[in-house]
Amino acid sequence: MEVLDFQKLKTDLHGTLLSRIDLEKLSSVDDAKARRAVGTIIQEIVGAQKVPLNGSEKERVESELLDEVFGLGPLEPLLKDPTVSDILVNNRNVIYVERGGILERTSAKFRDDRHLMQVIDRIVSRVGRRVDESSPMVDARLPDGSRVNAIIPPLALDGPCMSIRRFGGGPVAAETLVKLKSISAEMMQILAAAVKAKISILISGGTGAGKTTFMNILSSFIPETERIVTIEDAAELQLKHEDVVRLETRPPNVEGLGAVRQRQLLINSLRMRPDRIIIGEVRGDEAFDMLQAMNTGHEGSMTTIHANTSRDALSRLESMVAMASVNMPERSVRQQIASAISVIVQVSRMSDGTRKVVNISEITGLEENVVSMHDIFNFVRKGIGPDGRVVGSFQPTGIRPKFLDRLRVAGILLPAELFERSVEVD
Repeated sequence: MEVLDFQKLKTDLHGTLLSRIDLEKLSSVDDAKARRAVGTIIQEIVGAQKVPLNGSEKERVESELLDEVFGLGPLEPLLKDPTVSDILVNNRNVIYVERGGILERTSAKFRDDRHLMQVIDRIVSRVGRRVDESSPMVDARLPDGSRVNAIIPPLALDGPCMSIRRFGGGPVAAETLVKLKSISAEMMQILAAAVKAKISILISGGTGAGKTTFMNILSSFIPETERIVTIEDAAELQLKHEDVVRLETRPPNVEGLGAVRQRQLLINSLRMRPDRIIIGEVRGDEAFDMLQAMNTGHEGSMTTIHANTSRDALSRLESMVAMASVNMPERSVRQQIASAISVIVQVSRMSDGTRKVVNISEITGLEENVVSMHDIFNFVRKGIGPDGRVVGSFQPTGIRPKFLDRLRVAGILLPAELFERSVEVD
């Protein structure tokens, strides 16, 4: 049987199935029990219509129809694949996935634009959001925490498109990151100590560099006795702590009203007695309030920022403070930044698809109206190996960070050798 006939057959069977089941009643039934019941109905429909299918084809029809009713249709097999880190739907016929940092096209397709829109609506409605012509862009998340962004016509010229950033495997352990050679054990030990000693950290990097994953890892070193408030546009942080309050922004309604932005949530969070505030990504005027919070009793807070280098991150942060319409002199803004943030971690995605911490820098203060900063560790890239992998080494600069004094006060003593050993990556 040709693929086209199979797809048409599945569409016809899907229509018949929907006429025989009550989706509202199904939503109130246990998922496993509902799947079994619908599976039985599918078998009855296939048998009654005397469809010429062999055993494996019947199983395939049943599986794909169950995915249509309970899951995300053709995306369901991709979501079940643990090797897939990103699912990129360019349009109904073109779907790419990322495996091991490399993009590859899949054979999965949607029937038409309407089918793709149904899946997008199913995702965004679960988290109380909407997408239509008046609001054609939306951020949402899947039940496993994976981040979803969708954009539809008239902004998307070739039909609805969607990207899914996977977070389904749960928080990655620090040891795993060291084994993957994304960071050296020495660098991780120093950053873990900095988190425990309530030293504020800014994680910088490009899209897909692993900023959120790395912030999840660093947050695991926060003592269990501390209260954490997280603020995100689309909730994706997976903190293991018990005393965590998770806040999420809200987009405007149909009339363009009712939006709740990160800055409002940040200001409100200060009344919630947090020990630390974690902002998923700082991207606007909330930067000013974040710096204020870090300077007034919320040391050890963390956030991420889009930037290519540590110095660029500071420039972007300065620009964001200006967006808050606060008429502060340039020197005062830089003084706030230098006082609030002590460490900048630069993460990057390499040409072979691997993610690495390429730079750990310490902000030491303000000198002649310039935020002074020095590197503690760098990843020195040496080339490409015969297998296409990036070759290099994590190298200490030999500079002892000034925050060592704060570590000692917190009862954390680091051996001097941590700032002397290089680690080769091949």
